Amino acid sequence: YSEIGTDVCAKLDGMFSWALLDRRSAKSRLVAARDPIGITTLYIGRVSAHPETVFIASELKSLNEECDQIDEFPPGHYFDSEDGQFHRYFKPDWWTPERIATAPVDYRQLRESLTAAVRKRLMAEVPYGVLLSGGLDSSLISSIAVREAARISASAQSDTEDIDTRGARYFPRMHSFSIGLPGAPDLIAARKVAKFLRTAHHELTYTVQEGLDAVADVIYHLETYDVTTIRASTPMYLMSRKIKSTGVKMVLSGEGADEVFGGYLYFHYAPNADDFHKETVNRVHNLHTSDCLRANKSTMAWGLEARVPFLDKEFLQVAMNVRPEDKQCSKDLMEKAIIRRAFDVEFEGAGFTPEELAKGPYLPRD
Repeated sequence: YSEIGTDVCAKLDGMFSWALLDRRSAKSRLVAARDPIGITTLYIGRVSAHPETVFIASELKSLNEECDQIDEFPPGHYFDSEDGQFHRYFKPDWWTPERIATAPVDYRQLRESLTAAVRKRLMAEVPYGVLLSGGLDSSLISSIAVREAARISASAQSDTEDIDTRGARYFPRMHSFSIGLPGAPDLIAARKVAKFLRTAHHELTYTVQEGLDAVADVIYHLETYDVTTIRASTPMYLMSRKIKSTGVKMVLSGEGADEVFGGYLYFHYAPNADDFHKETVNRVHNLHTSDCLRANKSTMAWGLEARVPFLDKEFLQVAMNVRPEDKQCSKDLMEKAIIRRAFDVEFEGAGFTPEELAKGPYLPRD
């Protein structure tokens, strides 16, 4: 910032919310920013009696007794007190829904960009793990993380390595975590994937009553009454408490894949490819109001950090520019087939090298 000013925002790669007070001149300057997709939360508050004053906080509860106007800080923007305005710094070419992507899918590029997104998120100086539901998204992230952690720990530290790899060297054994009601299909699926990946697997079950008992706390921490968000956040909140008790302080999670690749069932009813693409872009725009809100606040309630590789901005640049015809599902093609194929060693078009094939499949076939 001292060298390039607010241009620093566009150069940051990751999830963040921050505020900076520049006191180098007679009049102090406040600059605040939020990550491109809104993985982390940030709010701005004002007081009518002192319109020149702004309050910045990561939780609403920090502002509601001081401010009579509170707004969500828009993702991909920075606030500058010099003009009192928000400025968009995140301007990828795919951000406008009306601009329809035209690039044919490159499965190798898709695979390599997601692998790079996972690898950079293994930077950690604390014990870490993965959230594993047994579904495609979390299972794929877990598989990549296990491979990358093993590759890092088996190799010497390179002077040209662009990320800090000490975490994977200190904690090479991956921990995986799943939660569900007793006998839940997700638990069975997660157990199967964990066995295949040879993770140190931790399984948590809870009762309906325990879920109901946690709802008030979930609402307090998430600061929303949205029914869908609260329902999805309750098991994640309970699991985060368990994870923190094990000493793990950071986890990788699979949020974002359904929005990027049109993974929800209603995408089967898209009238055409253009509408399919527009809906994926709009869903990514609104992630900060739903899945990102859930993932961030459910985990941070217990001091646990959740990182989401599917929302890496370089991966998004690749995935969101793939033409919708290559993403669309149909009665003969299941949702997210594009990302399944990219990591399927038996799919001829995936472009695997002999070295990659020698490592075997990413996930069990069944």
